[in-house]
Parts: sequence; C-alpha cells; structure tokens
Amino acid sequence: MFTKITEQPSLHDDLDRKSVGELLREMNEEDQKVALAVRDAIPQIERLVEGIVPRMKQGGRIFYMGAGTSGRLGVLDASEIPPTFGMPNTYVIGLIAGGDTALRNPVEKAEDDPERSWAELKEHNVTTLDTVIGIAASGTTPYVIGALQHAREFGCLTASISCNPDSPVAQAAEIAIEALVGPEFVTGSTRLKSGTAQKLICNMITTTTMIKMGRVKGNKMVNMQLSNKKLVDRGTRMLVEELGLEYDKARELLLQYGSVKRAMDGYRQNAQ
Repeated sequence: MFTKITEQPSLHDDLDRKSVGELLREMNEEDQKVALAVRDAIPQIERLVEGIVPRMKQGGRIFYMGAGTSGRLGVLDASEIPPTFGMPNTYVIGLIAGGDTALRNPVEKAEDDPERSWAELKEHNVTTLDTVIGIAASGTTPYVIGALQHAREFGCLTASISCNPDSPVAQAAEIAIEALVGPEFVTGSTRLKSGTAQKLICNMITTTTMIKMGRVKGNKMVNMQLSNKKLVDRGTRMLVEELGLEYDKARELLLQYGSVKRAMDGYRQNAQ
C-alpha cells in the first residue's frame, strides 16, 4: 500500500520554541539518515547506469523530468555536466514543469498536466536510445508520471527517483530508485532530506556515467572546461603531475590544446 512518508509529521516538535543551536543539531541529526537511505538504493542506481552507458555511446541522452525542487535539481545536475566533463549540453537535459520561469518562481498548476511533459520530450526529438529519469519526492507528480508512461511505451529506458515506497511514479518507471529518508524536519518540506537524497542520486548517476564515457582519467576531470583562472591552474597542475613539466610550460600547453586530455595526447604524440 502506498504511504506518503514524506508527508508524515516531523519527529521533532515545538521548532519555533527551540534555540538556533538546537535546530541546527536536530536538522543535522536528520540529515545523517540521507546517505544511508541512498546507499540502500545503489543496486537500482547501478542497474540504471549500466543501461545508460551503452545507449549514450550510441548517441543517447539523459532527460531529467521534474517539478518544483525536484525539477530544479534535475536542471542543476544537467547544467553542471558541460563545465565539469566537457560534454556538450545536449547529452544531459533537465526539463522542469513550467519551463525556465519555474526555476525561480512557481508556475501555477504546471505540474498537474501529465501530457505536457511528453510534448516537451517530443520537441527534443526523443529516441529509443534516450533515458528518461523522473524526479518526484512524493512520487505522485502528474507531469513526471506522464513523461515516464509515454517514454516507456515509446521504448526509452525509464527510471524514477522518489522518497516514498511503491509510489505511482515508481510504478510508471522501468527502474524505481527509492530513497526512503523518512519524515522531513519541517513536516512535508521535501526540499530538505528528500531534496538532498535526490541531489546525491543525480550526482551518482551522471558522474558514474561520465567516468564510463571516458571523461575522467585516474581521478581527474581531464575534460573540464577552462572557464576561469582556478580551472586553468587546476589543469596546469594536472599536466605538471602527469607529464613532469615545469608549471609555465604546462600552462602554455594546456592553453594551446584547450583541455588536459588533448594536451596530454598532443604532448605524447609529439614526443614519439
């Protein structure tokens, strides 16, 4: 039977009467439950990534679908892939109910339309190589459920990320990832533990996928975009360590090739 754990009363009461220190310590106490809940979901996350990688190697993409906090988290994760891994922004795409306006302001009733999400996916020319991941803490968002139902019927790989057991969104997906973090510190405020769990899971999905796509060497982001001085310095130090060059020579090489990986490959080819 479907139970909305995310809506159950907080385990902490009289919050308005507590000191700042008490509130912070009790929130931290609740937050420590998140990583354990995510750990329990690793088998499902593993199954998802194992399905994504061969599809992406053939040109498939990841689409995150969500509303409110869940939608914003999907857009956030997608937006971090190009600068971190040097992948084009067409490989991981975040769609939020209500469009870009909803990133900063709630859009009334946008999440209640189960057909709009599939229409948006079709605007992106969705194919059977694509993976559609629906994010919904409650597990009941019509916008997300509709996307998963249509995408699964179409032949996409589908997965859900939710924080209630056996939810409608989980039933709509081929792979159901459930992070059961328990009641929120502030009753029903899923931007807290549920949001943290969703963020961790998104991190795990895309980071592991990018590693398997060859965007990391050792433990380093060798394809990151050199978009500021900090990242140029980081890339330079990677080349110093990897190639044994002086700092200035490594920096010159990095700027010449535009990425750590291309700089390493170019230097080694010229050294042969």
